[in-house]
Amino acid sequence: MELRANGCYGPDVGLVSVEEVDRRLAALVRPPARTERVPLQAALGRILAAPLVAPRDVPAFDNVAVDGWAFAAASLAAEGSTRLRIVPGRAAAGHPFPGVVPPGCAVQALTGAPMPAGTDTVAMWEECRVEGETLVVPAGFRPFANRRRAGEDIRAGTSVFPEGTRLGPQHLGIAAELGAAELEVFAPLNVALFSSGDELLEPGAPFRPGAVYDANRVMLRALLARLPCSVSDFGILPDDAARVEAVLLEAAATHDVVLSSAGASKGAEDHLARTVAQKGALAFWQIAMKPGRPFAAGRLGSAIFIGLPGNPVAAAVCFLRFARPFLLALAGAPFAPPQPVPLPAAFSFRKGSGRTELLRARLVRRADGAVAVDRILREGSGILTSLGEADGLVEIAAERTRVEPGEPVPFYALSVLGCN
Repeated sequence: MELRANGCYGPDVGLVSVEEVDRRLAALVRPPARTERVPLQAALGRILAAPLVAPRDVPAFDNVAVDGWAFAAASLAAEGSTRLRIVPGRAAAGHPFPGVVPPGCAVQALTGAPMPAGTDTVAMWEECRVEGETLVVPAGFRPFANRRRAGEDIRAGTSVFPEGTRLGPQHLGIAAELGAAELEVFAPLNVALFSSGDELLEPGAPFRPGAVYDANRVMLRALLARLPCSVSDFGILPDDAARVEAVLLEAAATHDVVLSSAGASKGAEDHLARTVAQKGALAFWQIAMKPGRPFAAGRLGSAIFIGLPGNPVAAAVCFLRFARPFLLALAGAPFAPPQPVPLPAAFSFRKGSGRTELLRARLVRRADGAVAVDRILREGSGILTSLGEADGLVEIAAERTRVEPGEPVPFYALSVLGCN
């Protein structure tokens, strides 16, 4: 859907809605071509290129869930307590009981041990009483208690995780439990990163009047480090159309993704998106969102181009809301825009229709103990400290023009967006 909106840029024609941006990004996704096998310890954050199938049951055998005494449920008395003869020896983790426990008998059994042959129930130490060579189990004890059954977690042949799963610590733990030493994953994306603008300085360079230090590239590189990406830093491009074109074409020829900040507006010195439009194809150029209007994406040769705004908050917001899930999809995961959680607003807000707004917000606790979100009032797209104060972003839909305290608003936690 194409929208018209008014804002600091003046009248606009053909702005792309937030919902349409998601659809057009999804249409740009193509399956990754390269895979590799990596050791389990190197697979954190990578994306599975093949389903992980269980070669065996987990647990592989019936085992003891608590320290106690193992016996057969059939030996329990119908009424009153049960008296069982204690069999010498014990079952321990890694050391199975070597014999068979006869009916009417019990044997010591420790957590993690295979259930001794002839038993199917375990009573904890503290539940029982020992009288010489006799174990007294209290009346009413539940048959088959404290036994973990073979395969109760995973059955052999089960597809535990599908292709496209992004591997977290829990996934690696389960893979290790299955005995996997390596996993088949998609190769990292090769990402070319640069900023654009004659006013930009590298951090640490002497300051000069009219200049600003390049915060975007540092911030974006840190965000990319949390994704399955290999980053080539092309530095700062000058406001020179020929130079921009040369670097863009060079980067596109050798990388999967070209990611830039600034140069995506429609000013005289904004050459990046214009070059992509001339030498490749843009899926969209400028969107109906604040902050983040000068956001573009498309193709340049065989590479994907992502052009983020130059203002640092707008660059961060567009990366977190759009570019991050898009990059994960290019790396092999399903395309999944972030899902907000509805929380009550602790603020009032007014805006015009036609443009989505993403407000920086912090979590607060109301007098009744409920968690709500409050808007951070310093909202300029160049005020990066406001993002540092935020717990997340509140999304006010294009058609919504007002928010009153207590009304639900969609909230994206920065942790969900991959920012902390």
